[in-house]
Amino acid sequence: MSLHFREATDVYRKTWPFVLLQLAIGIAFALLGVIYLALVVWLGSLFLWGDGGGGILVVALVMLVALVSFAYIWRLIKRYVLYMVNAGHVAVIAHIVEEGEVPENQLSYGTTQVQEYFVSASGLYGVNVLVDAILKQFTRSIARVQELIPVPIPSELEALIDVLQKSIVLAVRYLDTAILAYMFVDRNDNRWASARDGVVLYGKTWKTVLGSTLLIVVGMYALSFVLATLLAPVAVALDVLPPAFELLSWVLVAGVVAVVHAGVVKPWVKTVVITTFLVEQREETTDSETMSWIEDRSDRFSELVEKAENDAPVDDDHPDAGRTPTPGETA
Repeated sequence: MSLHFREATDVYRKTWPFVLLQLAIGIAFALLGVIYLALVVWLGSLFLWGDGGGGILVVALVMLVALVSFAYIWRLIKRYVLYMVNAGHVAVIAHIVEEGEVPENQLSYGTTQVQEYFVSASGLYGVNVLVDAILKQFTRSIARVQELIPVPIPSELEALIDVLQKSIVLAVRYLDTAILAYMFVDRNDNRWASARDGVVLYGKTWKTVLGSTLLIVVGMYALSFVLATLLAPVAVALDVLPPAFELLSWVLVAGVVAVVHAGVVKPWVKTVVITTFLVEQREETTDSETMSWIEDRSDRFSELVEKAENDAPVDDDHPDAGRTPTPGETA
């Protein structure tokens, strides 16, 4: 497992253009978010403590609408900008792991790979949403901490077990990028068949892949907590600001943590997950027995198998295509 971490770190270093791009996008939108929220808070303070009177219900309604609007806009940005950037990064990672070389002009290469292989954004979403649902069902069925531990669990440790189980749920959110990376490597013209084979290969390597993912996801959130703790004194020092802006100091700290988390740490986690899976699956092959085993644990897998057998177009409308997967929530 340590070999994969070292290899993944080297791949991560080589994909620095995508890492910097994701970091720059995160910083830009974080700044826009802080400015937007500052404006909302400022306008609210004018009504509450200025000449606007005490129309607190009106102010609260306006602020709520403003926050909901911002969340909706951010969701669109995440779906149409960040997710496509993430997919291009996955394509570059897969190429480096399999070919051992860095493609020229990574940003152009990644974008081209996504456009050529999935034709449209809806095709990418349709495949990824279905794969994400299958992985969640399958992993939820096989990775129950209580069943994986062969000895009785003391009641004092139940809280810890619950944390581990929730950590597994968080880890699964990164696994769809591994299947996507396999599809870029496989290059099967039947995209659904490629996704099906990727899921089957995950079923044969899930202990190593999920174990590595769980370990680094727990470490990632621990690192974010430490970073937030280190930056907390900055927010306290900014308490000298007017009351209406005290909240913004904490928003600023949260923004810094979120940018580092999403723009630096998560791309590394994604790289480790993809590298581990692509290396582990090399010695494995798909088989009907594993397919049946997965099908018994995920009813959505049957849908994927059917699409693969019919070679269904990936850019058709899908009932779930409007929902952005939580990868690597994006990834």
